[in-house]
Amino acid sequence: MNCITDVGGIRVGHRHRLDADASLGSGWASGVTVVLPPPGTVGAVDCRGGAPGTRETDLLDPVNSVRYVDAVLLAGGSAFGLAAADGIMRWLEERQCGVAMSGGVVPIVPGAVIFDLPVGGWDCRPTAEFGYAACEAAGTDVAVGTVGAGVGARAGVLKGGVGTASVTLASGVTVGALVIVNAAGDAVDPNTGLPWMAELITEFELTTPPPEQIAALAQLPSPLSSLNTTIAVVATDAALSPAACRRVAIAAHDGLARTLRPAHTPLDGDTVFALATGAVEVPPAA
Repeated sequence: MNCITDVGGIRVGHRHRLDADASLGSGWASGVTVVLPPPGTVGAVDCRGGAPGTRETDLLDPVNSVRYVDAVLLAGGSAFGLAAADGIMRWLEERQCGVAMSGGVVPIVPGAVIFDLPVGGWDCRPTAEFGYAACEAAGTDVAVGTVGAGVGARAGVLKGGVGTASVTLASGVTVGALVIVNAAGDAVDPNTGLPWMAELITEFELTTPPPEQIAALAQLPSPLSSLNTTIAVVATDAALSPAACRRVAIAAHDGLARTLRPAHTPLDGDTVFALATGAVEVPPAA
């Protein structure tokens, strides 16, 4: 399917609201996306942006005690959108998913947000009900584009949104990614009108836009503003330690730097989570 759910056990759910008459400062144009891994999935995170909005990221440091992740939240609504994690926790608690304690369970739900508030009404942002509904909708078929946390996203001067892809390596390990692109930098080379590193995605058979469209793109004003951040989840079925999982998150930022220019600016909150389900044993590095 060429999506993150090609990694066995990974499910994705969206919940958003997009009003037909939404405009700058008015109406709904925001949502959430949740990634649900199978039990026993190791998690890690790496944040490189200068303006992050995150939840439970310190918990994922390899030196800390909690090893496994029950869900990852990606949301619009800036810091207000982190409230959607409450609904995810409720959904998980109802299913007894989380760290077992004497009185019940505590679900582990790290998350990150994009700043999309001015795209619609300032008070139109995700709530706990959005998180719960996204979990209810989770499955292996992943909608992309203007859905979930990507509803209010933009990429430079272009519309942003949700994207996903996967690859199976010669070793048999599968790696998948899901990204919410709301970047300060450009996702497109202004000289060609094609995505940066387009030569690496020839399977999409992209064609160069006509010269007049490329010229029009070059005339658009600089997109740098406070409406920025790219957040992502990279998942693999490899059996990785928390430290090795952290290296996956770190390496994923190289991909952001190659495809969004510039990336990791003081205006971005670029954050990548990594998940390792442990289904495939891999030999230790030499």
